[in-house]
Formats: sequence, structure tokens, C-alpha cells
Amino acid sequence: MWKRVILASAVCASLSSVALAAPLTVGFSQVGSESGWRAAETTVAKEQAKAHGINLKIADAQQKQENQIKAVRSFIAQGVDAIFIAPVVATGWEPVLKEAKEAKIPVILLDRGIDVKDDSLYLTTVRADNIKEGALIGDWLIKNENGKACNVVQLEGTVGASVAIDRKKGFEEAIAKTPNIKIIRSQSGDFTRSGGKQVMESFIKSENNGKNICMVFAHNDDMVIGAIQAIKEAGLKPGKDILTGSIDGVPDIFRAMLAGEANVSVELTPNMAGPAFDALEKYKKDGTLPPKLILTPSTLFKPDSAQAELDKKKNMGY
Repeated sequence: MWKRVILASAVCASLSSVALAAPLTVGFSQVGSESGWRAAETTVAKEQAKAHGINLKIADAQQKQENQIKAVRSFIAQGVDAIFIAPVVATGWEPVLKEAKEAKIPVILLDRGIDVKDDSLYLTTVRADNIKEGALIGDWLIKNENGKACNVVQLEGTVGASVAIDRKKGFEEAIAKTPNIKIIRSQSGDFTRSGGKQVMESFIKSENNGKNICMVFAHNDDMVIGAIQAIKEAGLKPGKDILTGSIDGVPDIFRAMLAGEANVSVELTPNMAGPAFDALEKYKKDGTLPPKLILTPSTLFKPDSAQAELDKKKNMGY
């Protein structure tokens, strides 16, 4: 359905061999650069493209779906060989993806999913198990508190983003195992440090200057780093007076752990493009269809391994 036909004269090789003879061109509609992890994903995508001999064109959507849709239409007009999308939100993709399908350009989703009735509109999704990520933080909290009561405030990601929906679901399902842990406030910080700081400031003011808060759970590290600043400005000790848990595993969260200001983070690999390029090349070579979901690993880290993880990040695009 998706396969591009390539014409060549006086060539005895198969069509698939001809397809791989010329470098592939891939258009990548990136969410933006709202976090350290997002910037690392872009850097790693460029590195992986170079390693695969692929011409990568990146369009920064600045966290706006309308910009992504414009970029995808531009890529279609350019006749690229494939399109990667890290979708801002999960809905509203059917029209433009149908255009890509009609143009016989395969689409691969990176690090976030979408809601469409026809999943043939995209080739595969490369992402982490975001529900598991939230659950890992919730399970850690249950074990850490060991039966004690704990009021949690939650910093949610961008409204409508699949990753925010799933991390929220995973965490809330995990803590539902014990009645002593409950979420008392939850609001979007839009995956940014400034958003996390601003929302945390309002949580602290609303909850007896933070004294009613046991933990802040953030859907990414950048928001919790902003929250840590708000906690310190309120005269409290992050990591002690208010526990912190978040997701991404960016260098600054490990620095916060070493400073005693962060308790736990689940690492999300920024290498989403590598598995996507592998799947695309196999598909272009012989029509091999990848699984609809390619999962990347998620690992929980605590302060005892912070220095080792920080050292590793030097070679991961951060």
C-alpha cells in the first residue's frame, strides 16, 4: 500500500535495491524544544540519521499542532520518503495522515501515540510504555512511605498529549492500591520548567504553605525542576519536606539528586529515531511491516546511581 515506485532504466537490480541505492529523505515534525529531553531527542535523531545515511529535515512545531500539520503537508509536497511525527496532542490527525497515505508516504510516530480509527494511517509508533513509567513512580512512593499517609500534587504535561494521559493513568492506578496516598491537586505545567514552577507556587499557597504536601509528581523532569525552585523559595527543602518524582532522566534531575533535592526519576531514552530508521529501512528494502508498537525501555533511578547516570548523559545528546 505504502511502497514507493522508483523507475530506472537499464538497471537489472530489483526495485527494492534501487530504492536503497539513493539516500532516503525523512521529514521530522518535532513538538518543539520545551525540555532538555526534547532537545536531546532532536540531537540524537540527527546523529542517527547521519549514521544511517539518511537526509533528515526537521520542523520545530513550537508545541502547536497547527504547525505540525503545516509541516507534514510541506513534507508531502516535497515528496519525502517518509515522515516522522512526535505529535503534540493525540487527536485531529486523520485528514493530514490520509493525505500522506494517498501520496504513498509512510508515517512513523515518535515517543507519543495518536487516536485514529484507521491505524493503517501510520506504519508504527516508537515510544516508551508511558503507563508503566507513571506506575513505577507510584510503586516507589508506596514502598517509600510504607503505609504512611501522603498527599500528592501532580504536575501534568500538555493537555491532550498521549504521554501525559498515560503517565497520569499509570501513577493514579498504582497509588490506588493504598488508601493512604491520594492526589489532592493536579494541573498542567505544559512540560516546561516555568510552567512547573508557576503551578507549584499555586499548590504551595493553597496547601498551608506547602505543609499539606507530601510529594510532587511531575510528568517530566523539567516541570519538577521548576517545582524544586518553588519549594526552595517557599522556605522548604525539596527531597525532604516535599518528595519529588518525575520522568525523563535528563542530566539536571541527576544533579538535583546529588544535591539531595530530587528523590526518583524514570529514564526515557531520547533515542526514538534509531529504531524508527531501522524499521523504515527494512520496510523500504523488502516491504517488511514492523509491529504497530515498538517499545523502548524505561528504568527507575534513585540518588545512589545519579553520578553514574550523569556521566553517561555526556554521550547521549544532552
